[in-house]
Amino acid sequence: MENETGKLQWLEYDLLEKYSHVIHGVFSRHGGMSEGPFAALNVSNDVGDHPDTVKVNRARIAKAFNTPTVVFPHQNHGDQIVRVTAQNRDKTHQADALFTTEKNIALAISHADCQAAIIFDPAHEMIAVAHAGWRGSVQNIYAKLIERLKSEVKSKPEQLLVCISPSLGPCHAEFKNYKEELPKEFWPMQKTPHYFDFWAISRMQLVNAGVLDKNIEMARVCTYCAPKDYFSHRREAKGGRNATVVVMK
Repeated sequence: MENETGKLQWLEYDLLEKYSHVIHGVFSRHGGMSEGPFAALNVSNDVGDHPDTVKVNRARIAKAFNTPTVVFPHQNHGDQIVRVTAQNRDKTHQADALFTTEKNIALAISHADCQAAIIFDPAHEMIAVAHAGWRGSVQNIYAKLIERLKSEVKSKPEQLLVCISPSLGPCHAEFKNYKEELPKEFWPMQKTPHYFDFWAISRMQLVNAGVLDKNIEMARVCTYCAPKDYFSHRREAKGGRNATVVVMK
């Protein structure tokens, strides 16, 4: 599904369509105030864009989703997970995954070639987001997040719905040093010499964590191959970051 509000454009997932109170989207690079390599809807303060411009871009996203603020963590390609509440929503969390059971708290991930996942538990009214680059995949942040949700929210993996953003596809996910960087269980996902299918890797990790295959939706859009709509760090070393956002109303 694709939607527009003014000049902003975002993708929505069919898997979440019937849950009208779960407002979500993967925003394209259109409709922001940034210029040059960050044009136009860059949401990251870590790439060299002006902070005031990023603030405007994030505010536009918040307005589109009719939410006062959007919680963006400071991501470091790790496996830290933070539960967001009304008491800590204004902090800058050092984390690569966030979750909440509270209404009107918008959670976000900034990403270019990395995956941004939205997880929704309809049984316990819980939303989560996760940032998974190749380092996050090696650390299996998805499985760690699901374990945390089982512990704190009593989520059952088979009831979770997982949606994964546009990200680097197997056509451009090159790892020349994969024997040093990637675990052996990833090696069968090598489609051509040194090129890996991280969409398949993520599906494997999610299914191994108990998520049903039918409850996983992949955008299956390669960010490297879509320069008009998405930023890509591998395509352009200096550039912006897209946003994946979800909030329960």
